[in-house]
Amino acid sequence: MSYQPVTQTLDHVSFALRESHPLDWLREKGTVFRVFDQQDSGNLSFGIESGGRKQFVKYAGARPIRYEGTPEEAVARLREAAAVYERLAHPALVRLLAHGEAGEGYALLFEWEDGETLHHQATYPLGTEPASPYLRFRQLPIGRRRKAMEQILAFHESVEDRGYTAVDFYDGSLLYDFGAHKLTVCDIDLYRRSPFRNPMGRMWGSSRFMSPEEFELGAPIDGVTNVYNLAAMAFWLLGGGRDRSPERWEAGEALYAVSSRGVQPAREDRYPSVRSFREAWDDASS
Repeated sequence: MSYQPVTQTLDHVSFALRESHPLDWLREKGTVFRVFDQQDSGNLSFGIESGGRKQFVKYAGARPIRYEGTPEEAVARLREAAAVYERLAHPALVRLLAHGEAGEGYALLFEWEDGETLHHQATYPLGTEPASPYLRFRQLPIGRRRKAMEQILAFHESVEDRGYTAVDFYDGSLLYDFGAHKLTVCDIDLYRRSPFRNPMGRMWGSSRFMSPEEFELGAPIDGVTNVYNLAAMAFWLLGGGRDRSPERWEAGEALYAVSSRGVQPAREDRYPSVRSFREAWDDASS
């Protein structure tokens, strides 16, 4: 169905929606200085500031222009996500401060992180994005990039230990603060209790990081799946992305062997858990 986008403005920041939506409740939280209105998840997000403190609000209930579902579906997912952030709290994860009913929907309030998303801009060939955060990250010394990858591994080992599986983990889930050299995982809305069976066929996520079972209806989704996701991320941060050749890998032969085993198409050829993958990574790093 065709529609004419509606432009709304909060505190001099304009954004587009499929239809107008009341958001005056945000003024009680602070001054809006940034809006993220291009997500396809059904969420509309805001950077707000009050008393010199910045915070991040993720809201469901409106109709973002790239979202094809209903506001009710988005609200239900965000309600469930609140519990996930609480249960998986970790130093590498963005910190949830509060959540609850807001206006005509539901909102999560987080600490603001100064990092920039490492989401790869697919309109450019790998590594050629002009001044993109991803390209700047790839230009960092290999030691800093390995440290970031190891933070990602530590967080997902914690996820596994608490009985959860990552879903929709990709480079858009990562923020990197180039000043503090701090990596933050910022989007775990769809992480689920483990194990479960693929309920969709093609699941949520970027195909650059997805395992074969994430395209197969009824396939098991568990820690072995996450081994693939994490190893694919290692190639994205330390190697050639989709080009997983040794020539494009920058972190040594031992870690190349570990990461290569992690992205094997057959589940039985990968590491059996995130913990075993991380242990092999540590052994290869020593």
